[in-house]
Amino acid sequence: MEQTGLIIGLVICGYLLGAVPFGVVISKAMGLPDPRTVGSKNVGFTNVLRVSGKKAGILTLIGDMGKGWAMGFAAMQLLQDEWAVLAVALAPFLGHLFSPFLGFKGGKGVATALGSVIGVAPLIGLLLLLAWIGAVALCRYSSGGALTAFGLFPVIAALLRPSVAFVSFAVVVTGLIVVKHKGNIERLWNGTESKMGQGRPG
Repeated sequence: MEQTGLIIGLVICGYLLGAVPFGVVISKAMGLPDPRTVGSKNVGFTNVLRVSGKKAGILTLIGDMGKGWAMGFAAMQLLQDEWAVLAVALAPFLGHLFSPFLGFKGGKGVATALGSVIGVAPLIGLLLLLAWIGAVALCRYSSGGALTAFGLFPVIAALLRPSVAFVSFAVVVTGLIVVKHKGNIERLWNGTESKMGQGRPG
């Protein structure tokens, strides 16, 4: 039986690390606009890329993926129980979505979720990353790429790692990402979603 204190400590650490809004931190450090006040007002990679350029966007992506990967990887090294590992991997994703530093609001969690999955299941994480990149390359919608990749996540999980714990993890992550992308889904349906490389319509 894993030490309960270690698991709780890792979950808290993961949540607080995930709550760090790298898009805001990097933008302010570079003297760029706060992403909460411009564009889509989202703190994630896509909005930072759109309003502040490639350098700030890539640094935000690295930061957001990195915090998920760090906790997922640490959990794999320190814990044996799969449910405990996945609880720790989920923590930074939840921190990113519901950051106490942003009034329990946050980003949409795609990069952080990808990092967490890569940390605990590198092959599956790589497949999701490739699906995201491929879908964006085809349709040029960042949200479309995210929804495609994570729509496939439970299916890939069931095929490659069909444990109850991991499939449940995949379903929870996918469900939260879909909920966070509700507005994007409506815009995709209406044909008003912004493509990568262009400003928001209107």
